[in-house]
Amino acid sequence: METSVTKPRYDLLDGLRGVAALMVILYHVGEGFATSSRDQVINHGYLAVDFFFVLSGFVIGYAYDGRWQRGMSTGNFILRRIIRLQPMVVIAVLLGVLSFVIQGCEKWDGTAVSTSAVIMSLICGLFLIPAMPGTAPEVRGNGEMFPLNGPSWSLFFEYIGSLFYALFLHRMSTRVLTIFTAVAGIILACVAIGNGSGDFHLGVGWTAANGGFWMGLARMTFSFSVGLLMSRRFKPVRIGGAFWICSALIVAVLSVPFVGGETCPVANGFYDALCTLIVFPAIVYLGASGITTDAWSQRTCEFLGAISYPVYIIHYPFMYMFYAWVWSRGLSFSQVWPVAGAIIVTVIVLAWLFLRYYDEPVRRWLTARFLK
Repeated sequence: METSVTKPRYDLLDGLRGVAALMVILYHVGEGFATSSRDQVINHGYLAVDFFFVLSGFVIGYAYDGRWQRGMSTGNFILRRIIRLQPMVVIAVLLGVLSFVIQGCEKWDGTAVSTSAVIMSLICGLFLIPAMPGTAPEVRGNGEMFPLNGPSWSLFFEYIGSLFYALFLHRMSTRVLTIFTAVAGIILACVAIGNGSGDFHLGVGWTAANGGFWMGLARMTFSFSVGLLMSRRFKPVRIGGAFWICSALIVAVLSVPFVGGETCPVANGFYDALCTLIVFPAIVYLGASGITTDAWSQRTCEFLGAISYPVYIIHYPFMYMFYAWVWSRGLSFSQVWPVAGAIIVTVIVLAWLFLRYYDEPVRRWLTARFLK
């Protein structure tokens, strides 16, 4: 988590980010055995992205709001965000190319993909340029904006949120930001309850088709803005065991099955709206209010916070290969759970190795070179 050198870190928020990132992996493992969004295990795992956006808005507001008055420029802020995020984006896309080649450079329907298309997709992925459905860079054929590493879509919106913050949001008074956030919340509720996704859920934004871009933008805009607003109005309410309470809430919220079933699916839209508008901001507020009081909690938060971003951004290339293997053989979870467990452990270990021996050294070098 980025903060000013004169400000303490919110260690609990780092740890909660790691908990949410691990839940995303479990959600994506379950995706390989779901027949629809309604029977997906860890059914609301996609909402972790909204939690990440709330966290991001809170942390960025806390770390940077005061720097604008001390002369920080828009270019300097954006450069800091690039240095923080982009090194692992590069690794994730390269892993995505490797997994795509291992799978035989084929779309999901078995259609061969040319080398030139793969190169175009690689370039787009490195620079977070979305691949439009049906174009050559959209190499997997399922509409992903970033087909070599699907979760890059949330980093794309993270950059948009950072740009919004640098150009507009940090200039808003708290009152204006409150009104802006309220309007953004109404729009997001309309997306969830109004069935913008086509199945009464907020698992949208990963594709540009069927309004996916605009719905993804709505998710980011509210969540980022409410996090920023909370950072301005924050007054801690001390509670004991905040990390463990908030972790349990995250696990519980993301694990709830599809709400309403076939008879009343709109209830799931209300659930998603409730989580994004109220529950996640409350969890972030409680997490920021808490402090670690023992060495075990401190080490847990530090470790989970350190691996959270690497785990999130590199895990999906492994999922592509896992899905291809499971689907081609018609395997059940009971047959492959040891492999799924091994993949999760491998991703965590690789995330730590990339963090320690690539991401941190590269960011230190870039900071020394470009941020004097």
